[in-house]
Amino acid sequence: MAGLCAGALAAAVLVTGTAGATGADGYSMRTAARFAPPTAFVPSAAVTYDRKLVPAASWIEVRQRMRAGGATTVKLRVTGLKPGHTYGVHVHRKPCGADPAAAGGHYQHRPSGDPAAVNPHNEVWLDFQADERGRGAASARHDWGFRRGEASSVVLHDEPGGSGARVGCFTVPFGWVAAK
Repeated sequence: MAGLCAGALAAAVLVTGTAGATGADGYSMRTAARFAPPTAFVPSAAVTYDRKLVPAASWIEVRQRMRAGGATTVKLRVTGLKPGHTYGVHVHRKPCGADPAAAGGHYQHRPSGDPAAVNPHNEVWLDFQADERGRGAASARHDWGFRRGEASSVVLHDEPGGSGARVGCFTVPFGWVAAK
């Protein structure tokens, strides 16, 4: 019952943010949410799969800034996670779901099946270590932007680097580079 109440509380204060704004100088977006289990009474855009590492009601914010030429910066902030733990975080191709695998694979600038393509230059990596209060932040900048419909979520992994179990997921309205 306590888990159900925590999930309902987390879902009650869920998504805040601004839709993406496109202007002459590019695109910017900010979105935030509270994590809730996939079984929460009120669903959330932020899903926790491991409540020890990503407790229900912990918070996530993602910002994207894309310049007109395509250079993109993605920023991440979190609160309420397990203090001292180091997380791997990546942009993934599909939205979150009840199954951690629903988010698909990492978004890659140059899609490849080669394991060498799984790196912070070809993908957006936002790894961080939570401080003593469970807070963390990370930023990644690339000279390239996302392709339309191919970047849809941020996945938190239980370890830094290119792999690890999926412990949380946040569906994010990323913008993209318009085809010329």
